[in-house]
Amino acid sequence: MTHDPDILCIGSVLWDVIGRSPAHMRQGSDVPGRITRLPGGVAMNIAMTLARFGLRPGLLTAIGQDPAGRELITACNELGMVTDHVYRSEDLPTDQYMAVEGANGLIAAIADAHSLEAAGDKILRPLENGMLGSAEAPYSGYIALDGNLTQRLLENIAQSPLFVNADLRVAPASPGKATRLMPFLMHDRAVLYVNLEEAGLLCQTTFENSAQAAEGLVARGARRALVTDGGDSASDANADGCLTQKPPEVLVTRVTGAGDTFMAAHIAAEAAGSDRAEALSRALHAAATYVSGGNAK
Repeated sequence: MTHDPDILCIGSVLWDVIGRSPAHMRQGSDVPGRITRLPGGVAMNIAMTLARFGLRPGLLTAIGQDPAGRELITACNELGMVTDHVYRSEDLPTDQYMAVEGANGLIAAIADAHSLEAAGDKILRPLENGMLGSAEAPYSGYIALDGNLTQRLLENIAQSPLFVNADLRVAPASPGKATRLMPFLMHDRAVLYVNLEEAGLLCQTTFENSAQAAEGLVARGARRALVTDGGDSASDANADGCLTQKPPEVLVTRVTGAGDTFMAAHIAAEAAGSDRAEALSRALHAAATYVSGGNAK
């Protein structure tokens, strides 16, 4: 049975293996803590937050037919995702991400998204075969796109007629993949969601704060840019100007997925009719709730 999604989330859906300790850590630290295994990936983190805000996200990704993949599909369905259009590979294993976090933040992480990269444009078939859209009738809703796709595929998406009617929201998977978003820097339908470091990488410079970074991205051609800077500030800039707000002060208990939560909450707020200021405020409060250990709602 096929269900119509409210928004498409394109990118990584995998297993997150996260080790967390309340202790400050450095290279070589060996400390007690907790290790969890949960559905994750940028697209999945965004989708989970969207579902908590009452939207029905559809996933376009690659998930293997191995035991880990079957378990992941079941988990996605239970969390309210539409998985009807997921590319299920017979020969590629399900991707995974591993991170270590301490009281002083993220210590190290490894993202194994090789199966998603190997699947390539196969994950986009529902947008061209009529299931979700076609070249003659392109998909016209919200799309959240993450930078775990290959540079070549992201370039193709930026130029593809399949996306000409979409409200395209784009985020890098990590600072190491930020430059993959260069094709969207001057895209006339894309909204960029990046942190301060990622904004600097895209503009090949260093910014002192989120407002400077958001304005810098718009000056480089971005239609609209939202930039976060941890607990310091977040800014939303477009041709009409720049808005800056400071997030609530909270005790940080986790950081992996915070940026994805911010992006999803912002999209959900705008989909519900919030103006720019209200949407930014709701996104910051959702991210603060998330990093403090609660569930954004």
